[in-house]
Amino acid sequence: MGLHAKNTAILLVFIGSVSYGLLSVLIKWAYDGFSIGEVTSAQVVCGALMLWLIVLARPQSWSNPFNGPWLQLMGIGVFGLFATTYLFNTSLNYLDASLGIVLLFQFTWITLLMDSIVRKQFPTRYQVIGIVVIMAGTLLAVNIAGADFSELSLYGLLFGLASSVTYAAFIFFTGRIRSEMDSVMKSAMMWTAAVPLVLLIWPPVYVTSVDVTSLLIWGVILGMLGQVLPTITFNIGIPRIGSSLAAMVGSMELPAAIFFAYLILSETIGVWQWVGVGLIIAGIVVAERNNKS
Repeated sequence: MGLHAKNTAILLVFIGSVSYGLLSVLIKWAYDGFSIGEVTSAQVVCGALMLWLIVLARPQSWSNPFNGPWLQLMGIGVFGLFATTYLFNTSLNYLDASLGIVLLFQFTWITLLMDSIVRKQFPTRYQVIGIVVIMAGTLLAVNIAGADFSELSLYGLLFGLASSVTYAAFIFFTGRIRSEMDSVMKSAMMWTAAVPLVLLIWPPVYVTSVDVTSLLIWGVILGMLGQVLPTITFNIGIPRIGSSLAAMVGSMELPAAIFFAYLILSETIGVWQWVGVGLIIAGIVVAERNNKS
């Protein structure tokens, strides 16, 4: 793969990561008017529908969705994408957005660990140094010193940590699937597998007691940011750059989330938090120091 193609793939993973960063802020905003079940259901169902609409609008990309690794794709959709959405959204119901993000952010080293175990290779010294720098930057970026842990929820902590494992699994296994299937159709297959679970966990009986129009608007916004945009960009980019580099680029989710929290929610961001953001970016560069591309 040429340098231009690899840079394009890196940019796509970057866009998906920034989309996730904005998503975490908007989910907290949506909780002001709706419950976790309502928000998550609307997000997943609307996201899956939008993906299939994109598939239908591109007839040149049509193919038999069951002619390929469809079971693996649907498995990733359930145990990777939906599990992460469910666990992370639940953690945000108990925790502040900043703490929820730092727990989810543990996917960085978990993905590298998975990759090292499968390859039977210890992470390079640059990767180890990069991870240490990234984690140090993470602690600063979420203002760990000024956070109030007096009312820390054990449920929120467990759900947040579990979401980091499922997110790492999504990145890792997506990077190992090779298929000629169109990336949008792959994304649609993944999220379609999650819809029955959503409707089973949260039956849509609430539609008679909520503002359905507002909920649908939230569903479209969150589905676009959480399902459509990142799933497509990740399905295109991750197989081309590998799960290790994808984990590094994916770390941009945190500084993006902090920036959007400042911009949208008017949260106060201190100097040390911006220093943390800078360390995260530096860690990404260091981790890929031995990669000429």
